[in-house]
Amino acid sequence: MARVVTFGEIMLRLSPEGFLRFTQADSFGAVYGGGEANTAVSLANFGCDAAFVTKLPAHEIGQAAVNSLRRFGVDTSGIIRGGDRVGIYYLEKGASQRPSKVIYDRAHSAIAEAKASEFDWKTILADADWFHITGITPALGGELTKAALDAVKTAKELGITVSCDINYRAKLWDKQTAGEVMSEICNNVDVYIGGRDQAADLFGIEAVGTSDDNFEGYKDVARQLAERFGFKKVAITLRTTLSSSDNKLCAMLYDGTEACFSKNYTMHLIDRVGGGDAFAAGLIYACLNGMTTQQSVDFACAASCLKHTVEGDCNLVSADEVSLLAFGSGSAQVQR
Repeated sequence: MARVVTFGEIMLRLSPEGFLRFTQADSFGAVYGGGEANTAVSLANFGCDAAFVTKLPAHEIGQAAVNSLRRFGVDTSGIIRGGDRVGIYYLEKGASQRPSKVIYDRAHSAIAEAKASEFDWKTILADADWFHITGITPALGGELTKAALDAVKTAKELGITVSCDINYRAKLWDKQTAGEVMSEICNNVDVYIGGRDQAADLFGIEAVGTSDDNFEGYKDVARQLAERFGFKKVAITLRTTLSSSDNKLCAMLYDGTEACFSKNYTMHLIDRVGGGDAFAAGLIYACLNGMTTQQSVDFACAASCLKHTVEGDCNLVSADEVSLLAFGSGSAQVQR
């Protein structure tokens, strides 16, 4: 069984019931999630040996975050305990023409104040086949940029495949700083994952002649990314926002020779958060299981599509369910 290690922050997510606005809420539902943690949960549900590394306080809220991972079979043995608080984010779900809204309360979280020296990457990655990180982790500041760089460089030294979801967040850092830091990280990455505008935002590589109905220009974006950073694979998710309630989603995967596009799904959203993390998990699983480039992008996009139907941060579906959508009939009829 392949072992995948992910590294980042897991937060407490607080949301009003249903589609209530923050100012209407008199109670908040609580779940735990975060980019790399969500990816680890997805991979565990697919049957992989998935481990998540972070730093969490030793108190009960920190333990609740650990337990939220353990219940799905994620290895939490690499989590460092210490610090004072778990990061929080508040999510107000949008509907129709009203967008969703996120408010962060993550300053001074345990992971944000962690020291790079606390992570012994040679030990953490000793038996790993794959290492995954996102651009959110170095964006948290402090010594996490160094910790992230140490992690990807150690993984490369050990011959471990490294994937990175760029996951640019404007609320966390500016484009120039993000571009500089992520360029250094990307020099140690094998598999790049990004949204349709992120290569332009961070690296100045723009798609030419594209529209919501024509994504052919992203082939050249992928080629330029691969040439600049030496990526073995480049995945670009291509989302079209029809409204807060309805999106279209497809993806492209470039392997250095050919670029393959997935089916373009039209989705009615139950929960938007974690769609990119589900895509990353689907792509990692597909690559580890020897799928072709076309099969890999089909599986990854189907995994992301299904995540949009699941409440919470994590994609609680099996590999068989993803395969049924990606390669089967795709029927939404009741399964009996």
